[in-house]
Amino acid sequence: MARKQQDVQKKRVRPNKPLNGNTLGDLELDPELAEVGLVKEEAAEPAVVSPKNKLNDLTAKEWLPETISVWTQRGLGKNHSDAEIERLHPAPFSFTDVSRLVSFFTKQGQTVLDPFSGVGSTLKACAVAGRLGIGIELNPRYVELTKLRLQKELQPGLFPTEKQEVFEGDARDVLKRLPAASVDFVVTSPPYWCILHKEDHKAKQERTAQNLDTRYSDDARDLGNIKSYSDFLGELTSILAQCSRVLRPQKYMAVIVSDFREKKRFHMFHADLANQLEKRGFVLKGITILYQRHKRIFPYGYPAAFVPNIHHQYILILQNDA
Repeated sequence: MARKQQDVQKKRVRPNKPLNGNTLGDLELDPELAEVGLVKEEAAEPAVVSPKNKLNDLTAKEWLPETISVWTQRGLGKNHSDAEIERLHPAPFSFTDVSRLVSFFTKQGQTVLDPFSGVGSTLKACAVAGRLGIGIELNPRYVELTKLRLQKELQPGLFPTEKQEVFEGDARDVLKRLPAASVDFVVTSPPYWCILHKEDHKAKQERTAQNLDTRYSDDARDLGNIKSYSDFLGELTSILAQCSRVLRPQKYMAVIVSDFREKKRFHMFHADLANQLEKRGFVLKGITILYQRHKRIFPYGYPAAFVPNIHHQYILILQNDA
């Protein structure tokens, strides 16, 4: 759109309330944005999806808040009936959060891949949103929990659970069998590197007391069991790089990760991974901070040294440059 005369005055407007519940407050927006539906005017017509929108099924007012660089994690709460299976995994990614990513980066009927699908949060999100989900999971117990979750948490006939497929096996092998350029979006929360093995980890102690899993598996192929950080980073990069082949050109991949401490060293894992993936066919397009406000605070380092309570994750947004 050609810009109007430079002396057009900006006026203070309040955007439409987004569907996801975030509050944008008062923003200084150019009046021209009203012409594309990004701001609400008194006699505005009902919002519609732009015919130019090739990425998703969101209207302009639904699109805008999803681009804010900080999200607040929205878990169901440990006592919610639909959280029963999700919390059996030692490091689940919430269904409610992955749903936002699926809705933003795909249209109905498109295909989503999760190469580390765990207990099926991504597949559930795909079923609810009318997408085709493909999951890959190494642990056979989590594969069965995924199938049980889709049956238990989704109403039969209302959501296309039969269009969700989970493969049991090593992602390094399964990815080779998937057709090239067959996926519209990749989203995953990959395994943590060895921090689940820490005996003094407070969260691990709590899960042990509740007889819950404290590690992904004892399988030697499990990335979470790799002892060397450089080896872990290399293997994870290799798997995610394979996703470039099955992902359609210029489509997106979202990877949810956390930085962490190893003894006295702090690893900027999100930066290390992003740098490696940019060498393997992806372009980093942005980072969203996912604030985990539900996490407990522990007195790490008190009263002798600074040790952070890490209450956020990074969502790396990468585009397939193939």
